[in-house]
Amino acid sequence: MVLQRDREIPLWGSADPGEAIEIRFLGETRSVTADAEGNWSVKLSPAGAGGPYTLQVNDVEIKNILVGDVWLCSGQSNMELPVSRVMEMFREEVETYSNPMIRHLKVPLSYDFHGPRQEIAPAEWKELTPGNALAFSAVAYFFARELHEATGIPIGLINASVGGSPAEAWISEEGLKPFPAYLNERDIWRDDQLVEGVRQLDRARRDSWNQILYQQDKGLNEGEKWFSRKRDDSQWETVDLFDTTWGSDGVNPVNGVHWLRKAVTIPSHLAGNPALLRLGCIVDADSVFVNGTFVGTTAYQYPPRNYPIPAGLLEEGENNITARLISYSGYPGFVKEKPYEIRFDTEKISLEGAWKYKQGTRMPALPGETFFQYKPTGLYNAMIAPLLPVNFKGVLWYQGESNTGRHNEYRGLMEALIGDWRARWEEPALPFLIAQLSNFMQDPPYPSESHWAELRNAQRELVNSTPHTGLAVTIDIGEWNDIHPLNKKEAGRRLSLQARRIAYKDNEVIADGPIFRSMHAEGNRLILSFEERSNDLLPVQELKGFAIAGADGKFEWAQAAVKGNRVEVWSKTIAEPTRVRYAWRNNPEEANLKNRRGLPASPFEAGLTGNEQPRQQ
Repeated sequence: MVLQRDREIPLWGSADPGEAIEIRFLGETRSVTADAEGNWSVKLSPAGAGGPYTLQVNDVEIKNILVGDVWLCSGQSNMELPVSRVMEMFREEVETYSNPMIRHLKVPLSYDFHGPRQEIAPAEWKELTPGNALAFSAVAYFFARELHEATGIPIGLINASVGGSPAEAWISEEGLKPFPAYLNERDIWRDDQLVEGVRQLDRARRDSWNQILYQQDKGLNEGEKWFSRKRDDSQWETVDLFDTTWGSDGVNPVNGVHWLRKAVTIPSHLAGNPALLRLGCIVDADSVFVNGTFVGTTAYQYPPRNYPIPAGLLEEGENNITARLISYSGYPGFVKEKPYEIRFDTEKISLEGAWKYKQGTRMPALPGETFFQYKPTGLYNAMIAPLLPVNFKGVLWYQGESNTGRHNEYRGLMEALIGDWRARWEEPALPFLIAQLSNFMQDPPYPSESHWAELRNAQRELVNSTPHTGLAVTIDIGEWNDIHPLNKKEAGRRLSLQARRIAYKDNEVIADGPIFRSMHAEGNRLILSFEERSNDLLPVQELKGFAIAGADGKFEWAQAAVKGNRVEVWSKTIAEPTRVRYAWRNNPEEANLKNRRGLPASPFEAGLTGNEQPRQQ
């Protein structure tokens, strides 16, 4: 494990009622007696960074303990995403890096609507080795590597994150009092019989849907199975891999089973070799066969499809790839700009282009199941409350995607969450480092409204007004076609810069890109100023990402230029601009306002009626 340095060290456990407990650690001996329920706790004296050490509790010996800095890593899937999912980009450095001074503990998924729990489900600390690293949070992994390299201090990562979770699930009952609707929703699910009944109904509906799907799928039930190499597909429809017409009837999505087959020619020098079949990202589920042999399956949309093809399966000449695709409730298809290929050691064969297509069976949309872990207070009670005795250096937070539809309340929810956690840890200055939402999806060619931009702006305003918080802007390292972008290394690095600035009081580090501070008009131009130490602006030939509006509030794309440490924005069609937006899109990949350290500016919106308040430090 890793214990927090320079703070009292809390230890607690269970024993026989009345049992005498003797603890020895770093030359200190403490004695305590278990109470009538068998519980005991003690606090040892603070210790400086170091280790590994051994802790003795009666006849129990716990070895390999470090004292360093422990970070709580929380949020939704972009925090939970493991290193194994980013190996395509970082395989070599992950497989060649070990560091026993970095450890990770994943808090198992659990929730509770009745009140705070005392213990998490069983979990283990893992040292950073190439094998163990695969299960680490990817963003926390790269954060810890950067931070340890900068400080030399052992780093512990306690990863309490849940994919898809909204902010309100991580806040206590007390913290949610300003949001009574959420507490009322929590009260609904305090009925254990109701929860179990909904679970059973969801399960029965899903099982029945899948049973009918299987029974009615012609590809599995009519003569030669459609994944068979011998199957005659000459009368099947020919479609492009990225064609969307087969997944729609012109108005509605076609849910159910879709079969796609492709003939692939393998040259003699590659025949018999092992390979990797890469089918990018598929909506929703798939099972894949090579020459009639099953090679892999994935049950939902997001994971990359990387299926090993064993040696001897691919033959010289024509081979067959068959995908059985299941669409549950949306438009089925293959996500563009992902890898679709058979990859050998030094060669690859593209799988894009024409495929044969035939529908196996059409189904009604499968209603979504109830995710109880997303309900208010549940994750706080089961995954955060048990950690309250633990001392932390700070918090990493990567979340917000699930709240974009309610962006108007996000700042208030996060103010409640941060205040709630700081109060319960009795740490009013507990550092809270936030990863801003990355660029994602596609946008129309004209300035438009964006829930994602609104939520990013709420994150920016939250950090500006809340002391001891930092924002890692990531609008330049996302992917339009993946809500889980691979470049967690740069996201972790930017979070580590914020940690050095806030938690380690490193006044030399530059952790932020340009931070908007004020604006005034000069003729038909808006002149934007930025916070000191963030305003070493990087000159670019064409500054992009700005839109302005006049009194009518209609935004139009604008020209912009870096002028020293300020930015000038204008449009020939707007004589008297009053408002400006920067990077106000779901996917502002073209926005390029940065400082000379390469750190991007956050999206923002501002008017001439007032300036930003100074950021709280």
